[in-house]
Amino acid sequence: MEWSGSPIGEGGDGSGEELFALADAIAAVIGGSVAIEDLDTRVLAHSTLAGQRIDELRRQGILGRQVPDQPAPQAARQQRQYRDVLAAPGVLALPGLADGELPRAAVAIRAGDLPLGTIWAIVDREPLDDAGQRALLEGAGTAALHLLRRRSAAALELHARDQALRAALDGTAPAPETAHRLGLPKGAQVTVLAFAPVRPAPEAGTLLARLGADLGRHFSAVRPTGAVSTGPRSVYALLPADDPEAARRQAAQALAAVSRPRTRPLRAAVSRLTADLTELSALRAEADDVLRVTTGDPDRPDVAALTDVHAQVLIAHLADALDHRPRLRHPGVEAMLEHDRTHHTRYAASVTAWLDAVGNVGEAARRLNIHPNTLKYRLRRTREVFGLDLDTPDGRLACWLQLRIGSRHGF
Repeated sequence: MEWSGSPIGEGGDGSGEELFALADAIAAVIGGSVAIEDLDTRVLAHSTLAGQRIDELRRQGILGRQVPDQPAPQAARQQRQYRDVLAAPGVLALPGLADGELPRAAVAIRAGDLPLGTIWAIVDREPLDDAGQRALLEGAGTAALHLLRRRSAAALELHARDQALRAALDGTAPAPETAHRLGLPKGAQVTVLAFAPVRPAPEAGTLLARLGADLGRHFSAVRPTGAVSTGPRSVYALLPADDPEAARRQAAQALAAVSRPRTRPLRAAVSRLTADLTELSALRAEADDVLRVTTGDPDRPDVAALTDVHAQVLIAHLADALDHRPRLRHPGVEAMLEHDRTHHTRYAASVTAWLDAVGNVGEAARRLNIHPNTLKYRLRRTREVFGLDLDTPDGRLACWLQLRIGSRHGF
């Protein structure tokens, strides 16, 4: 079979064209189709010479820009071939793995000890002669220079977008500057996604650095117009989104792509949508609020928006207010909690159960496993001893909130 095609997906820095030219130069010596791949078996460039030998596997790889998956019997042998090529100091001759697949010669692309990819040539004549061996070895050295240049350019671009997004989320960059630096079209709707591990550990910094790198690669592949920035507690992504459900899907897809076995589970928070870039710091705060709730509770959903956990977020903010202004705490509730701690009584649990049951004494007594008359006695004593107001809606609400917040702190 013969194949003739034109380069696709060329790099904006010119390295794509150069890699295609390099593949053509190698193919001109060897006679068979040549593919230059990265470490994820993506086809970065391929030869396009008329008359070159090619098989169906190579043709599918060129059309899909990815080496196609093999059936189970051949997949393990294919993986071994890649490992052998990356470990070999020179060119390896490799047989075809299936009927109709032509033999190949392959070489690793390296920068020192750093593997960058591979070059695969369909062999026109066996064994590969000295000229073909030299073409592959010299081609690998040349390809390494281009791949390093592409990697450096990509890293600089990701870093610039990281810094632009960080300034926007901090509220220190004007909206027009953010739109220009991130290439956002005027009026486009965006959302802020935030990602963090459940119950952060002492190694959280390392986890977040790895998570940021993984998410950066993921979104650069599936949402090139997005941007990713790693903060001290979360990784943020700014993405275009047409509707809230689309934003949720993007978050769920990202979690699936970057989650790893035997590591801490991850949570994702989805902000509301906006076309006003001056609101990005508010959207970040919204996503942070959601993560605060979902990363602290392993039973919370993997992906959530504020509407999913609004009550828990509100209680968390009320807890903050009481922490900062302890004078707002009702002294009777504090006295009741202290009495329970020192005398091993159950007044707070009794009041909480009654409030949770919306004043239904029978239901609250059942939850506490006590007689209803016992509960009525305890409620009467809380009024007499601690001066709690349980007869008005405002009094019950204030008491219940303080007890709920106290239970979150282990009271």
